[in-house]
Amino acid sequence: MRGKNFKKLIAGVMSAAMTLTASASAVHAVAPAQIQLTNNKTASSEGKVVYECGFESEADLEHWSNRGGDDTTVVAISKDAAKSGDSGLSATERGDTWHGPAFRMDGFLEPDTQYYFSCSVRGEWYTNTTLSFQFSVDGDTSYSNLKQNIQATSGGGNGWAEIKNVPISYSEGMEGVYVYFEGGQESIFIDDVKITEAPRVEIESDLPSLSEIYKDKFKIGTALSPEDMSSQPFMDLLQKHFGESITVGNQMKPDYVLNKTKTLAYFEETGDDETPQISFSQAKPVLNYARKYGIPVRVHTLVWHSQTPEWFFKEDYDEKKDYVSPDKMKKRMENYIKSFFTTLTELYPDVDFYACDVVNEAWTDDGKPREAGHCGQSNNYAASDWVAVFGDNSFIDYAFEYARKYAPKGCKLYYNDYNEYMTGKLDAVCKMAERIKEAGNIDGIGMQSHLDVRQSLDAAFPSLGMYESALKKYTSLGLDVQITELDATVQEHSGDKYYDVQAKYYKGLFDLYEKYADKISAVIFWGITDHKSWRASQNPLIFDKEFMAKPAFKSIVEGKTASDPVRTTIAGPGNKVTTTTTATTTTTTTTTTTETTATTAPVTTQPAETTAPIVTGELPVTLAGDANVDGQVDMGDAVIIMQCLANPNKFDVGGTDEHSITVQGKTNGDVDKSSKGLTTNDALRIQEYLLGNIKSFF
Repeated sequence: MRGKNFKKLIAGVMSAAMTLTASASAVHAVAPAQIQLTNNKTASSEGKVVYECGFESEADLEHWSNRGGDDTTVVAISKDAAKSGDSGLSATERGDTWHGPAFRMDGFLEPDTQYYFSCSVRGEWYTNTTLSFQFSVDGDTSYSNLKQNIQATSGGGNGWAEIKNVPISYSEGMEGVYVYFEGGQESIFIDDVKITEAPRVEIESDLPSLSEIYKDKFKIGTALSPEDMSSQPFMDLLQKHFGESITVGNQMKPDYVLNKTKTLAYFEETGDDETPQISFSQAKPVLNYARKYGIPVRVHTLVWHSQTPEWFFKEDYDEKKDYVSPDKMKKRMENYIKSFFTTLTELYPDVDFYACDVVNEAWTDDGKPREAGHCGQSNNYAASDWVAVFGDNSFIDYAFEYARKYAPKGCKLYYNDYNEYMTGKLDAVCKMAERIKEAGNIDGIGMQSHLDVRQSLDAAFPSLGMYESALKKYTSLGLDVQITELDATVQEHSGDKYYDVQAKYYKGLFDLYEKYADKISAVIFWGITDHKSWRASQNPLIFDKEFMAKPAFKSIVEGKTASDPVRTTIAGPGNKVTTTTTATTTTTTTTTTTETTATTAPVTTQPAETTAPIVTGELPVTLAGDANVDGQVDMGDAVIIMQCLANPNKFDVGGTDEHSITVQGKTNGDVDKSSKGLTTNDALRIQEYLLGNIKSFF
């Protein structure tokens, strides 16, 4: 109620729908775009309120503070800060632009859950403020802007800016997680804070799985960044269609991995300026997810002119000093690559790092090395520090030599580039690849495939013929080819006007991939939904902003059939596992279980505590947790419980589906000793058991 303080926290509650399809394991705050639901209602009208505060008493400051350290901000309840009711939050005595009021999320809101943050904010004068996000992992603190240029005043400083539905989230393992206001040094006032849970959005369950269709030809995968992972429908689409390969979108690039603070500390301590220090703290959410679900990972990327810090190339790691010699840079490169792979495999010995883009985008479109200098806006991001040090592209051979020396067994090494169909670049890449192949240090070519459909197939660039010509030449080298960053744009801001053309183009591409399937091992999309694409205004992907399949998706799968597995099981190295598979037709949904190797979840044939029948209700328990009565405990049991609860007419005892739960199944599935009958807690407890978080049900 407005004008009165109303505050509550709903903690430890997992919705029934969220437990059905293994939700994301780690996330951080995402971009402030409002997510549209399939029924065209926004999240604000659907989500459950988990926190609402009007700052009417000192107790309401429980989760608010300044940002710590040297932040001089004084946070208080003040009548001068009220937009509604009698008072609001005031943040005064801000000594610097980064000082400000901060709301701490960890320990209060649930991890791995997406929320929407709304409030009213006002500045003391004509304030332009920014809503930002902060978290720490392994002692490394990161910051990002959620919403910038908030005009927090109008007309004499009495106006309020409304912030609505900014997505926020964080992952397990993060600490010191804050959303906060910064910018300027004048006082900031806040009132009417509301945080809501993001509602569940159902994806189209009747679509065939893209990865399953092509599983015997090549992997289907996508890029994934931590900011994607709290979006339940996004992750559901990934699990259903793209779960054979993950590329970490940004967080394994050099500027995320190379750690200047630790490097300088090591240099000061040892005098060694040839051993840069690294950290994978930024990539951990995605890598943890890949490990949890047994999804292979493409490493992207080791050596690149862009997104590589300038200090890495300079004397004493100081970007203001001269470039180091080629010999010193070779040693830095080798130590960096060695540490990269050594650290990665020590942290994730059970993740299949099956491919690595060793060098990225080293050639210009006309087949020449890039110009010497640091990559920046002043040179249209075309310059290369690597060329500045070496004078040419000779660094490429060293990069592949060191990658071959230190990469984990089974990790194939690729050269990766865009505009890979341009004649000059194509010829240069092929000549380079043949030389490195002769040395035994390269396995394949990565064709990024950032393509442009535009308004018609005649206007598309490249044409399908031009693209096939390049594909044919690369495959003729005797090297593997991977399509590494696929998207295909239409005319900017054209909506769905050219979706039919885009569909024909995508179909043509996949016809080519099938034609050369014996020489293509992976097709990786650069994202899943248009609104999260780096080229969002041109709608380049095969799912739209409402998470619905576009004509492009339908053109790819048209006429093809496949069983439809959903990756809801969890990897257990060295264990035999089961994959829960849902085969979909127009009338029925059938759940079956097939045995495979350790890429999904451990199969439990008999929990130790059930050596004697346990009686709960009218029937004895034949196997605790075995809700689908197939003689083993796996994610299929959690799924059938959720189906039963969500659609009892179809999946409860006597339901219309032939695989509805049985009385025995309900008895076996009731593993939550604190409840009577099946609840979402039973499905959750089964998942906890499979994860190893609990050793027994009773």
